[in-house]
Amino acid sequence: MLSLFGRAFASLLSQRSLKAAPVHRSFCSAALACSGLSVKPVMEPKLYRPPPEVRGMTSLDKEAFTQTITVPALRVPTGVLNKVVKSLRKSAIQRPGVPRVVQDKEESSDFRLVLLDPRKVSAPGSFSEAEAEALRSFGVAEELQYYELKLTYHNLKSEEVLEAVLPQGQDVTSGFSRVGHIAHMNLRDHQLPYKNLIGQVIMDKNPGVTCVVNKTNIIDSTYRNFKMEVLAGEDNMVAKVKENGVTYEFDFSCVYWNPRLSTEHQRVVQLVKRGDTVFDVFAGVGPFAIPAGRSGANVLANDLNPESYKWLQHNCKLNKMENKVRTFNLDGRAFIQGPMKQELPALLKQKPSVHVVMNLPALALEFLDAFRGLLHQEHVCEENLPTVHCYSFSKDDNPEKDVVERASHSLGFPLQNRCSVHFVRNVAPNKEMMCVSFTLPKEVLFSNDHEQTESSGEPAPKRQKCEEATDST
Repeated sequence: MLSLFGRAFASLLSQRSLKAAPVHRSFCSAALACSGLSVKPVMEPKLYRPPPEVRGMTSLDKEAFTQTITVPALRVPTGVLNKVVKSLRKSAIQRPGVPRVVQDKEESSDFRLVLLDPRKVSAPGSFSEAEAEALRSFGVAEELQYYELKLTYHNLKSEEVLEAVLPQGQDVTSGFSRVGHIAHMNLRDHQLPYKNLIGQVIMDKNPGVTCVVNKTNIIDSTYRNFKMEVLAGEDNMVAKVKENGVTYEFDFSCVYWNPRLSTEHQRVVQLVKRGDTVFDVFAGVGPFAIPAGRSGANVLANDLNPESYKWLQHNCKLNKMENKVRTFNLDGRAFIQGPMKQELPALLKQKPSVHVVMNLPALALEFLDAFRGLLHQEHVCEENLPTVHCYSFSKDDNPEKDVVERASHSLGFPLQNRCSVHFVRNVAPNKEMMCVSFTLPKEVLFSNDHEQTESSGEPAPKRQKCEEATDST
């Protein structure tokens, strides 16, 4: 009779949450014990709460994070174990290095314990209808057992570690850009006292990351490269990455590379057809130029940064594109008024299209004036004028209108209704990266306007404006 009483109470518990009836917990525990189940006294599952002494830690002590928590579990016959685990994949515990299935407390070879996520399962009634139906079909009772689980630093997610360490109420971020083996972070001021600990955590929790760096300054030079501080791991800045099937190598501390632009690189390259010509004014290490060459285009790629130029040449050889991509180490305006000016007259008489890529968002719009009166011959096929793809940042409430107006001002010709604007990505709150594409107007290309600046170097004001590119990564 006592056993029947226990089974009846177990059935009752499958319909009611223990949390909802705290007065009867001890009584319920006794009833379950009478049913013959091997259980511990029913208790509220203990979620992970980091020891308070880790708060404010600046030098990582991994042992200080060790704790034992209580998690719910189901006792499952080994014959249906795989099916049950599959059915409970949303409710089973999912934590780094923690098995979902452990040995039954009675060490029976016929049963195993399936550990459950205490945030999702707090009582038998917590299972979804589909999960409950699956358990019934496999003959598994919904009665919960509780298992003492030892958690160490290695079982915690990076967010959990950092939330435990950094001051409460402060923004906690573990976000970073992955560039080969390098994790690149943009830490905020309140995170700087913990920078080395943060670096170590990021390296520990992300396989393949062997170097963590923080941007210590904005883009403060003509060459667009950031100053980097190594927070953890090896001081090796030469990265190897693969993007859209192309391999690139470069010194990340000396050149500009943004892994978030992969989709944009691909979008523009797909506009280029075999036989077309591409002028890449600010080529960097080649993310536009080399894929365009692989697609069958003839490419002239330029970058002012000697390091970018060196790695651009290296990547052309690495991808066997040295015969398809001609490289230059010039200021953008000098490239437009030099090699591009020399090549354009013949190209505009041919059928293949001409594309001009200008990916220097902080400054590129200001280089558009270099096209004014670039050519002096007027008998050129107007159907084959170059297509320009020019990038810019905008903090305006209407970024599309803003970039079109600024491009028009620089060209000295209205582009309204004569261009398209593509949203690339949000760089920072109220800061968008846009791409304005247009056919270079013949009124600009063959203008008699002689205001263009034939400078081989960027004017000082333009170098200063590079500082606006703080969020470009």
